[in-house]
Amino acid sequence: MNKNLVQPVILCGGIGSRLWPLSRTSYPKQFLSLNQNSNNTFLQETYQRLVGIDGLIQPIIVCNEMHRFIVAEQLREKDIKKSTIFLEPEGRNTAPAVLIAALKAIEKGDDPNLLVLSADHLIKDIPKFQNVIKYGLKYSLEGKLVTFGVYPNKPEIGYGYIKVDSQIDNEDIQAFSISSFVEKPDLETAKTFVSSQNYFWNSGIFLFKASAIINEMKTLCPEIYKFCLETYKYCTKDLDFLRLDKKYFSNCPNISIDKAVMEKTNLGIVISMNVGWSDVGNWSSLWQESRKDNDGNILIGKVINKSVSNSYIMSNHRLVVGLGLEDLVIIETNDAVLVANKEKSQDIKGIVSFLQEKKFTEGDTHKKVFRPWGSYLSIAEDEGWQVKRINVNPGASLSLQRHKFRTEHWIVVSGTAKVELEGGERLLRENESTFIPLGFKHRLSNPGEYPLILIEVQSGSYLGEDDIERFEDKYGRSKL
Repeated sequence: MNKNLVQPVILCGGIGSRLWPLSRTSYPKQFLSLNQNSNNTFLQETYQRLVGIDGLIQPIIVCNEMHRFIVAEQLREKDIKKSTIFLEPEGRNTAPAVLIAALKAIEKGDDPNLLVLSADHLIKDIPKFQNVIKYGLKYSLEGKLVTFGVYPNKPEIGYGYIKVDSQIDNEDIQAFSISSFVEKPDLETAKTFVSSQNYFWNSGIFLFKASAIINEMKTLCPEIYKFCLETYKYCTKDLDFLRLDKKYFSNCPNISIDKAVMEKTNLGIVISMNVGWSDVGNWSSLWQESRKDNDGNILIGKVINKSVSNSYIMSNHRLVVGLGLEDLVIIETNDAVLVANKEKSQDIKGIVSFLQEKKFTEGDTHKKVFRPWGSYLSIAEDEGWQVKRINVNPGASLSLQRHKFRTEHWIVVSGTAKVELEGGERLLRENESTFIPLGFKHRLSNPGEYPLILIEVQSGSYLGEDDIERFEDKYGRSKL
C-alpha cells in the first residue's frame, strides 16, 4: 500500500448565485472562466494547480447530476482521464460528499490522503500552494485532520473563520491547534477578528487520510455514516458516472464537514496558507483579485467608458457605455443586465431568490443551454413559436425522439446534418432544410469533423423542453 498517494476530491455542487447573472443554476461559476491569467474554468484550474505534487492520482469529482456532462466535457478538454464522477441527486452539503469520496478511495485497499477542494476558488501562488500541501501531508500521515486557514487582511463578512490556539511547530509554514470554528460574522465582529490575530479565514480546503475521516465520521456522526454507507452500496454506474442512490442519499443530514467533524474532533489542526487565496464569492471580491487599469476599472468585452473609476464592467453581447460612474458592477448578458454598487455584491443572492420565487427563468437558466451533444441558444420566442440556434459537436447526436405538441423546421447554417425521420435518413448541407411533423420519430446527428450549426423554428401549443419522448439516447438519458 502506497501511503503517500494524494487523492483530490473536488466538490462541484455550488451555485455561486452572488455572481449572477453570469453564474446560474444551469451553469454555475465553477464552470466559468473568470481568471485573467488563465483560459481555464475554475474547475479545470482546481485540478491543474495540483499537477506536480508527488503521489497525485486522478480526482474524485462530486457534482449535481444536472451538470454531469459539463463536468465530463471540461475534464476531457484538459485530458484528465479515469477520474471518478459522483452524481448527487440533490445537494446535502459537504459532509456526505466527502465521506462517500472517502469510501470510494479505500475501495481497492489503498488509503490515500484526501485533498478536499472546492471547485470555485482562486489561488495565485501555485508553487507556494503546493509547498503548503506538501507540508500538510506529514500531519495527514500522522492521522491528523488538516484544514487550511488564510490570514485575514480585511474584515470579511462573506467567510467563516477559525480561531486558533497554540502554534504546534516553528517551521516557516505555521501549524496551530484549533480553538473553534466561527460562522460568517457581522462587520463589527469581523473587525475584532482581524485585530486579534488569532483568527484565520476558513478556506474550505482539507487534507486527511481516507481512513481517518471515515473513522471520525463513524464515531462523531453515526447517522451520516449509516446513510452514506447505504448510498454508496447502492450507487449505480451510468455511462462514465456513478449515480448516488436517491432514496438513501436524501436521508443524509444536510451538514458541512466543518460542523459534522472539524468542530468536534480532537484530531484537527489548521495550517496557514498565504497563497493569494480567494473564494471569489461575489463581484466585489472578483474586482479586488483582478488586474485593473489606471482608473481602478476592469473592462471586459464591448465596453466604452468615460470618467469611470473603480468599477467592474462586462459585456457579453451588446455595447455597454459607462459615463461618470464610480464603484459599480455592470454585467451584461443576452437576457439580463446587473447594475449594482460593489459594496452590495453580497445582496445579489437575495435578488436571485426573489427571481426564483417569482418564477423568472432568468434566475436559474441562461438563454444558452449546454447538452452532452453541444448547446442551443434561444434567439426569439412568442406564443406558439420559438427560434433556436443549435450547435452539435462533431460526431455527436441528439436522442431518437418525438414531440406531442410541436413541429420543427431545421435550416443548416454550416456543417453537415444527418437527419433520421421515421426510419429514413438523409444528409443536409449548408442552406438546406427539412421539416419534422408532429409526432414523427426523428434524430439529428453531426457526421462531420466540424461543428454543425442550424436554426430550429418550433411551432406548437406547448414548447417546453419536457415535451420530449426518448426512444434511444447514447448519453443514457431517459428524461431531461
